[in-house]
Amino acid sequence: MLNWSYPKVRPSGNHMTRWNYRIETILETFVLRYMLGLMVITLALSTPVRADTLKVMAAGSLRAAVMDLLHRFPLQSDTVDPPEFGSSGLLRQKIENGAAVDVFASADMEQPRQLAADHPERLVILFARNSLCALARPNLGLNQANFLDRLLDPAVRIATSTPGSDPLGTYSWEVFARADALKPGARATLEAKAKKLVGGGEKTPPLVPGKGAVEGIFLSDQADVMLIYCSAVPALQREMPALTSIKLPPALTVEPADALVILNSKPVALRFVAFVMSEEGQATLRSHGFEPVASVAPARP
Repeated sequence: MLNWSYPKVRPSGNHMTRWNYRIETILETFVLRYMLGLMVITLALSTPVRADTLKVMAAGSLRAAVMDLLHRFPLQSDTVDPPEFGSSGLLRQKIENGAAVDVFASADMEQPRQLAADHPERLVILFARNSLCALARPNLGLNQANFLDRLLDPAVRIATSTPGSDPLGTYSWEVFARADALKPGARATLEAKAKKLVGGGEKTPPLVPGKGAVEGIFLSDQADVMLIYCSAVPALQREMPALTSIKLPPALTVEPADALVILNSKPVALRFVAFVMSEEGQATLRSHGFEPVASVAPARP
C-alpha cells in the first residue's frame, strides 16, 4: 500500500509557524485528493475489467450529439447497443419500469434526479447547457422587441412540446410564466392557445409521414411559431429555409440544462461519461450547438 503522507508534529511555536503548518496540511490534503481522483479516472478510462456492452438512452434533442459522441468514443474491447432516443420524461418512465440502461442523458436535470432519488450510487452530472429560440414563419416579422406581442396576438398559432413528458414543453411553460411579469394575464392566454403537438409519445404522432416532428408542424400548417432549442435550429432551417429564428428576449428566456445519470458501475459506462466530460467530448457537444460546462474555450456570445 502506498504511503502518501509523512509523520507530522504539530508545531507549538509562534503564529507564523502555525499558519505555515495549516497551509502545508491543506496543500497535502488537496494533492492527495487530486491524485486519488486522477487514479480513479485513469482506471475507468484504461482498465476495463471485461468486455461489456454499453446501452445509452437520450433525449431526442441530443440525438445528433450523442450519436457523434458514441462514434468518437474509444471502445477498446467493448460494444455499444443502438442508442434509444425520445422525450426525456417518457424515457425516464421506461427506465423506472425496468428498461436496462447504463447511461441516461436528459434535456433537463429533473429526470436524472428522479432516477437517482433513493439511489445514492447513481450519479447525476450536468454535462452541457442549451438555450431557447423561436422558429417562425417569415410573415410574422418576429424579433426580440415584438416577441411577446406577437405570441399574444389571437391570430398567431403557437406550437409547443408537451410539458411533463418532454422538458422542452416544460421550459416553454416556464417562458409563459415569465411573461406574466411583463403583461399580467399573459400566462393564462399563452397556455390556453399553445398547441402541444410534439413530445407526447403516442399522443403526438408525426403530422407528416417521413418528416421530423417539428418539420411536420410547419409543413402541415399547424402553427406559425414554435419555441425550440437553439441547438436544433440550424438543422431545421436546412430542411425549411424559409423559416426565421430568434433567440428569446432575456426577460423571458430560461436556461435549459442537460444532465446525465449513471445507472450502474460498468467500466464502459464510467469511461463513456468520462469521455463526455473530456476536452474532446465537450468540443463535440459545442460543435452540435450546445454550451459545454467543462471546457476552457470561451462561451459563445
